[in-house]
Amino acid sequence: MDYTFPTFQDVLDAKRRIRPYLQRTPFFSYPAINSLIGTEVFIKHENTQPIGAFKVRGGINLVSQLSADERTRGLITASTGNHGQSIAYAGRLFGVSVRIVVPEGANPGKVAAIQGMGAEVIFHGARFDDARMHAESLAREHGYRYVHAGNEPHLIAGVATETLEMLEDVPDLDTIFVPLGGGSGASGACIAAKAVNPAIRVIAVQAGASAAGYESWRAKGIRTAPNQTFAEGLATGAGFELPQAILWEKLDDFALVSDDQILQAMVWMIERAHTLAEGAGAAPLAAIYDLRESLRGKKVGFVCSGGNSSLDHLRRALNIG
Repeated sequence: MDYTFPTFQDVLDAKRRIRPYLQRTPFFSYPAINSLIGTEVFIKHENTQPIGAFKVRGGINLVSQLSADERTRGLITASTGNHGQSIAYAGRLFGVSVRIVVPEGANPGKVAAIQGMGAEVIFHGARFDDARMHAESLAREHGYRYVHAGNEPHLIAGVATETLEMLEDVPDLDTIFVPLGGGSGASGACIAAKAVNPAIRVIAVQAGASAAGYESWRAKGIRTAPNQTFAEGLATGAGFELPQAILWEKLDDFALVSDDQILQAMVWMIERAHTLAEGAGAAPLAAIYDLRESLRGKKVGFVCSGGNSSLDHLRRALNIG
């Protein structure tokens, strides 16, 4: 693997670079959530981003730095939705053509949003990894600049700015929980948090039904695993090299949660935090509830990574809750 690790200086530069285009997102604590967990919990509301998800930070940071040749060639990437929206949003912002390959069963709301931002959507395969391999093939065939969903230092530095904002708002956080699909958000959180205060614990959260990230972190080597979660933001079948290399070095712990736990947490987010969270955005709350006894007396923050739930997922959650 030959990737440049993003540094804390890269995160600071990304903050400056994205500031003209994105407003700071809220970081709120809710009494009803605190009562549920038994300690003080703060929620980083990335669901309030223009695309309804944190990924836009990375998209703007990356696309704003493309070379003239890359802009001319145009971009292609694979996504289950939020990463695709991020690249489509940034492409429209900077006048770069974008193609997004999505699985055939992709969240229809996310697909419509991508198309609404002017990107071409290409449907391929049943799972994210099928779409990813097709995007890589099209990039080789047509010369597009391929944007990997995780192995991009500019994406990681961009999304790490959410953690920087969390620590600016609540400097004495003890623990930060971050959902993990490919790992850009969790690895970025590690870079920012450990630079500000090495004592802060960073915990990644993934679905047990799609645990390739966890298996890769545990083995300290890239692993594949069944990819069956409903929560598309957590749905990857293989670990990503660059985020994993950062996580191996900096991540404190990992939590796995079931799909039913995620659905219950989606209901708690609506009921107790007045927030519509998609599965990935609610997953940290599920993990925090699981670990609540060990978190007593701690000040906890977590990233609600997105609010782009489909109606079908919302109905499933309400049936659980």
